[in-house]
Amino acid sequence: RGRLGIQHGAGAGAHRHFGVFGSEAGGLHGHLNLGELGGIIEGLTDAPRVYCYANLPARLIRFMREHLRWDVFFVMEEDDLRRASDIEHFRMAAQLRRTLLTLDKDYLDDVLFPPAEGSGVLVMSAPHQAQFERLLKEVDRVLFRPSPDTRTSVDASRMPLLGRKLHVHTDWQGETK
Repeated sequence: RGRLGIQHGAGAGAHRHFGVFGSEAGGLHGHLNLGELGGIIEGLTDAPRVYCYANLPARLIRFMREHLRWDVFFVMEEDDLRRASDIEHFRMAAQLRRTLLTLDKDYLDDVLFPPAEGSGVLVMSAPHQAQFERLLKEVDRVLFRPSPDTRTSVDASRMPLLGRKLHVHTDWQGETK
């Protein structure tokens, strides 16, 4: 169990789902689903909210948290999610209403990971830390903190890639389509 107390559980039918429970002694009355939790957390912060896949280096996680001041959910900090499948991570990010951030280009496959079912996927490619940091600063400026004249809504700045995917790399010039 990680810092949020996330557990895998048996869902209706053959589907697995994730649930958030209270303490070991009984916790919350009933079950709080992650969609509800995502909505609650979303209302508490204006910081960009990302779900970081296990392949991101800890230095980048620290950079996002400390320099960019993003609200980062890092899979490696959640024991129960470290070995989850890619589709489980895709669904979890959507349930938590966070943009999925990864180095894994498999997430660009629209058949395996339908954009309409996700909260946004950002796939990054760069050869070293300094270029990743440059890309993250640009992503922060272009996607998560756009100028008031280019922002379409508050929701768009919270989940700017809702239902979409974006591959950013060293040649990326800030295009969002």
